[in-house]
Amino acid sequence: MLLGLLLNPAVIGLTALFLAIVWMLRDETDRTRPLLVMALVLNLVYGWVLSYVMGKENGLVPWKYDYVLLRLDDSLGEHAAAVAGFLQHSARVPLFILYQLMVPMMIVWFFVARSHRLSSAIVLAYIAEMVVGPLLYAVVPGCGPLYAFHARWLQPPAVNPVAIRLSGMPNAFPSLHLATALVFVLFAPTRITRAIALTFLAGTALATISTGEHYIIDLVAGLAFGCFASAAGRKRLVSSLLFAGLALAWSLSVRFAGGFLIAHPAALRSFAAITVGAVAAAVALEWKSMQPANQPAEAAATQLAQP
Repeated sequence: MLLGLLLNPAVIGLTALFLAIVWMLRDETDRTRPLLVMALVLNLVYGWVLSYVMGKENGLVPWKYDYVLLRLDDSLGEHAAAVAGFLQHSARVPLFILYQLMVPMMIVWFFVARSHRLSSAIVLAYIAEMVVGPLLYAVVPGCGPLYAFHARWLQPPAVNPVAIRLSGMPNAFPSLHLATALVFVLFAPTRITRAIALTFLAGTALATISTGEHYIIDLVAGLAFGCFASAAGRKRLVSSLLFAGLALAWSLSVRFAGGFLIAHPAALRSFAAITVGAVAAAVALEWKSMQPANQPAEAAATQLAQP
């Protein structure tokens, strides 16, 4: 019970805000500190606003696409229920804790980005996710296996790929949890932070499945959305538009061509492979653009000064 209270998102958010305010007041000359406080305030307000908006959106879009998402997983060859079932024993509690640590990690990564003069960029990336994410939720409303199948979510029944009337906040497709974890990867400036970010990304992917919040296909689209948010935060117009288009293509394909993708697994898997490949390339390019972790700033400056 105490653990559940400590991991409550509202408690985490308020605690983080209090500590950030104290930290800000300790050095009022540092202009990046108010930025963190503002971001945390926006995060809390966003949580309340999102709950209200999603509640209204649930009434506006009562037809959910969970059956379509489940069948897309079948065609993809990866089953969320099978993965979740395997993780329900010793890994369930650690993954649940990890799933609740997204806000603290967002704060930690603010400081990671700040050390590389990217604090403003990562805050803008967070804002881009918060603003655009709910719009994509409206394109493909989905609730997640736990909410669509309840007690049977680990052994879902055979269903037809049709929209169903389901009461619940549409927050499945794409996965914003995985998108945010990918933002950490794209804003990791050193080898150590990259290893931590990649580990957190893998853990988040497993956590979203083990908790019944997402289908596998949600994670694929979430990767593209994470690249969009990162590029938007860095104000790279072309890259952000390309990945926004890719994320939107996933949403429109699921909404209007889900039957085709289910009937043609090769096309679905190719689309997924292209997405993962594009994301991997974006990560490689981003890391390459940063100063190598094993090269101190002074050494880099010396090399640049040499003829």
